[in-house]
Amino acid sequence: MLGLGSITKKVFGTPSDRKVKAARPMVKKINDLEAEFEKLSDDGLKEKTEELKSRLAGGESLDALLPEAFANCREAAKRALGLRAFDTQLLGGIFLHQGNISEMKTGEGKTLVATFPAYLNALSGKGVHIVTVNDYLAKRDAEWMSKVYGALGLTTGVVIPHQPEEEKAAAYGCDVTYATNNELGFDYLRDNMKSELSQMHQRYHNFAIVDEVDSILIDEARTPLIISGPAQDRSEMYRQIDKLIPEVQDEHFVIDEKSRSATFNDEGNDFLEERLAQVGLLPEGQSLYDPESASLVHHVSQGLRAHKLFTKDKDYIVRDNEAVLIDEFTGRMMIGRRLSDGLHQAIEAKEGLTIKPENVTLASVTFQNYFRLYDKLAGMTGTAMTEADEFDEIYGLGVVEVPTNRPVARVDENDMVYRTVQEKFDGVVEQIKVANEKGQPTLVGTTSIEKSEFLSQLLKQQGIEHNVLNARQHEQEAQIIADAGKLGAVTIATNMAGRGTDIQLGGNVEMKVLEALAADPDADPDTVRAEIEASHADEKQKVLDAGGLYVLATERHESRRIDNQLRGRSGRQGDPGRSSFFLSLEDDLMRIFGSERLDKVLSTLGMKEGEAIEHPWVNKSLERAQAKVEGRNFDIRKQLLKFDDVMNEQRKVIFGQRRDIMESQDQSEIIQDMRYQVIEDLVDDYMPPKSYADQWDTEGLYAEVIKDIGVDVPVMAWADEEGVDNDAIRERLEEASDKYMAEKEEAFGAETMRNIEKQLLLQTIDAKWREHLLTLEHLRSVVGFRGYAQRDPLNEYKSEAFQLFERLLDGLRTDVTQKLAQIRPMSAEEQAQLIEQMRQQQQAAAEAAAQGVERATSDPTGQGSTPREGFVEDDPTTWGSPGRNDPCPCGSGKKFKHCHGRLA
Repeated sequence: MLGLGSITKKVFGTPSDRKVKAARPMVKKINDLEAEFEKLSDDGLKEKTEELKSRLAGGESLDALLPEAFANCREAAKRALGLRAFDTQLLGGIFLHQGNISEMKTGEGKTLVATFPAYLNALSGKGVHIVTVNDYLAKRDAEWMSKVYGALGLTTGVVIPHQPEEEKAAAYGCDVTYATNNELGFDYLRDNMKSELSQMHQRYHNFAIVDEVDSILIDEARTPLIISGPAQDRSEMYRQIDKLIPEVQDEHFVIDEKSRSATFNDEGNDFLEERLAQVGLLPEGQSLYDPESASLVHHVSQGLRAHKLFTKDKDYIVRDNEAVLIDEFTGRMMIGRRLSDGLHQAIEAKEGLTIKPENVTLASVTFQNYFRLYDKLAGMTGTAMTEADEFDEIYGLGVVEVPTNRPVARVDENDMVYRTVQEKFDGVVEQIKVANEKGQPTLVGTTSIEKSEFLSQLLKQQGIEHNVLNARQHEQEAQIIADAGKLGAVTIATNMAGRGTDIQLGGNVEMKVLEALAADPDADPDTVRAEIEASHADEKQKVLDAGGLYVLATERHESRRIDNQLRGRSGRQGDPGRSSFFLSLEDDLMRIFGSERLDKVLSTLGMKEGEAIEHPWVNKSLERAQAKVEGRNFDIRKQLLKFDDVMNEQRKVIFGQRRDIMESQDQSEIIQDMRYQVIEDLVDDYMPPKSYADQWDTEGLYAEVIKDIGVDVPVMAWADEEGVDNDAIRERLEEASDKYMAEKEEAFGAETMRNIEKQLLLQTIDAKWREHLLTLEHLRSVVGFRGYAQRDPLNEYKSEAFQLFERLLDGLRTDVTQKLAQIRPMSAEEQAQLIEQMRQQQQAAAEAAAQGVERATSDPTGQGSTPREGFVEDDPTTWGSPGRNDPCPCGSGKKFKHCHGRLA
């Protein structure tokens, strides 16, 4: 019996159906223009591009130009690649241009689809960014599609890691730029650490098309991109703590698998206090509950998480004396990516590896906030409908299900649920054997390397030949996937999501040709291709007769999307295929999200060992469990975004201020405003408004004026004059400071003074922002506890973050004023040295951005740094001239005013 929702959909259609119907007339217009554009010469296609550009500049809208632009692009692709876009591909392109997500099944040609809206939107001259999930796809797609853009008279660039600056600048200057999400985000942060506008690469955030959009904007949304520099080395502490963790008993801590957290209880804290004191990590008389112990408690907690929540060969692998993380969604190694907050160091200690120092954050941004910078955003994926609400709420993106070019012929079977893991794997091996005997290629999906290798052992015992694709076989990925559709092939893959390569029935012709030519370089390529294509057609037919690709999943993922991505590998472009999921009550999803009721049902049914339950109701029950997890994850991401939005607003202000400074040639007015504000604050502090003269602290004011403003004026004598109020004192101080700075400018020369002011402003903003990021992270880690006092953590965070930002701006004014006051006229040679030193400091920060990048699950909290070069404890002349809120040059990590500045 059909439900009310199903009946409504049958009568009125889904929202996607209605959007597709509305776009059909536009596709007809494009098709009607095809004959006209076929008559154009190759140069005529490029001339058409110039005509469209001038019409756009003349006021015509992109929507009005769409039919001609798409028709021109289709003709260019036909000539350059021999590919004529289907109507469904044109539909996908229309929805992308409108700022939607086009959900298109695997094998529907998304790479070509992106060229249509990219070409149309690149006509504005502001550039289009096409975002891919890895460097290989960025390079492959840019090289392949550059032929289409070239035929249309547009330029194509590709941005990859470790690229020379000139190449990167040229790539961003192109009409269409292919890049990974990581590199785009890092370049945005790097740009905002530069000291000259000419060094910035990203011109506009005009239009971005995100491939595998669900992977980037949902799965990786919680992960900030972090540019960091090394902090103090504390590897010995990690090793000492690591020796203690095995002594911790189960009754000392609580694990929450749902939130992946491990915390010590009171009994555990008492045990730790005793043992940490014994090994000398906890000073005598100090308790774990004291504020001074916060850092130690944090490190012990991370040690516990490393041992109890992070499993070797599932969450990370050890390779070349390094702990390399594994992406839970794609199963790929994430080389160069490290967990923060000391967690990666705790894993290195656990595995006995070389412990690398923690890092301190120089700049960070989440993908959520980076991609919201774009004026228009669009995305493509095979699976987005399950997350449609999140895309709409967070990014304002609609999801449109684009029909397939040919009907899907894949058969999706009901889930098979067994009582135990062993029974499940016995059933899996039996199914693989049956498919293998009739020559049906089988793709087996697992959730971890460990399970891949366990299944591999079972297949070896049965004598079934197979390939294993996981993080260990990362380098052979393309070859293994190319072979996965061959007759009788069995491929075990850890998380096939986002692999970016289609599995073709009968094998991949291009790969076979390349292999044959590599084996015999003297062979004639045309002859080799003809022979391979003939044998391939025969093999493909045998695979089709055997039923096409069989996708067999050994577990359900928390997200239905990941399951659907695996399913979608079978049945591309109307090919036959089948998919089934084999589950057990001992699987993580079933165990964590309640399998007791199902276990009782199975017991009541009196199921024998090795039997499985198979019913649509079970599928529905599992979908509901997954929907609950997805909803919970969405809530977490939404809450994190609310917190990150607070920092994002401040980030925009700081980055905007930096840009204004770089764009302006003269900062003297800003500097004067800052100096006047410092003077006003000093006068208000020491001579409060509406107070009597005998309540004024003129001696204190005199000392601060010398320190902050650099002028020696008779403040006490002024205050003794009859009828003088604090406004008069403020005006006299402003006049004296203006005169002092005018003398300084005359001694330096106006141009040099402007240069010094500019570099000093940028340098101080960067230092203050780094300090502010660390403070915000510490605030964020503790603000959650305010909930116990019936206070809303988010409101508390907003309020305190705002106060901290005001403090940052106050400190910025004081530091800049103070440093400029301390600069003395020098010889021309000394002036040049000073400016060069400031430039080098900026350059060092930019190099840290280029080399010390880190992806993490939260910002690092590295404390301290190395001492300033040449620092001598007893010689203040070696300390430089730090501001009172700057880090102390001794490397303690404390502010100067709280460390050596207090003694100076």
